[in-house]
Amino acid sequence: MISVTDQMGNTVSLEQPAKRIVSLVPSQTELLYYLGVAPIGQTVFCIHPKDQFASANKIGGTKKLQLDKIRALQPDLIIGNKEENVEAQIEELKREFSVWMSDVNTLDEAYEMIDCVGQLIGKTDTSKQLVNSIQGAFNRLITSNSPKPSVVYLIWNDPYFGVASNTFINDILHKAGYINALHHLDRYPKLSLQSLKEMQPDFLFLSSEPFPFNVDHLASLQRQLPQTKVVLVDGEMFSWYGNRLLQTPAYLNQLFSDIRGDESKS
Repeated sequence: MISVTDQMGNTVSLEQPAKRIVSLVPSQTELLYYLGVAPIGQTVFCIHPKDQFASANKIGGTKKLQLDKIRALQPDLIIGNKEENVEAQIEELKREFSVWMSDVNTLDEAYEMIDCVGQLIGKTDTSKQLVNSIQGAFNRLITSNSPKPSVVYLIWNDPYFGVASNTFINDILHKAGYINALHHLDRYPKLSLQSLKEMQPDFLFLSSEPFPFNVDHLASLQRQLPQTKVVLVDGEMFSWYGNRLLQTPAYLNQLFSDIRGDESKS
């Protein structure tokens, strides 16, 4: 018997390691493939690994799950996430299936999630090795000397929404040596252009997801915020909390190097 308490305090018990798994979250779908157990169903947003996406069985979006498709698959485990999935749909699935839920707002909670998923699928050695490798990579992070630069991280356009406290991205920004200019706010506050002008952060990060900011958005905001360096960033490297974290420190180091290089030229 395997019993693993999820990150919302509910215990999932399985007679044997799960094999027929439906994954409702991109980060955790990619993690399952990495650990060696391909899910039998995944969302349309579970785009990694790319070579598996086209042939994968899609069961709707993270917030618009196709419950009938999930039922037809008869999974022995469903893995979801508090933020990504809709509570009402999760509660409905729980009445019929074993559902393990993550709630990841810090790097330590990501480590815990990876360890728990490893237990559920009988891959504890691989999951522990993965956590150790990620920890080692983060130990090699390059961070700014004092004073630490301030940053606003945007995830949506028209209207603007930023990333504040109690979020995974906030913890990654902190680990990378930035001060989140929105740290006094909660979760994902709505922002105006005027508020960005008044804050005058050192950097404005425009994420590639969920809204795909591009060079036109960058140019427009840079004109409006001449005192702030506006930068396009890879949202997956800041917000995916599975095995993609292996790549995050190197990306953050390169981003820091690129920014520092740009500043030296100006």
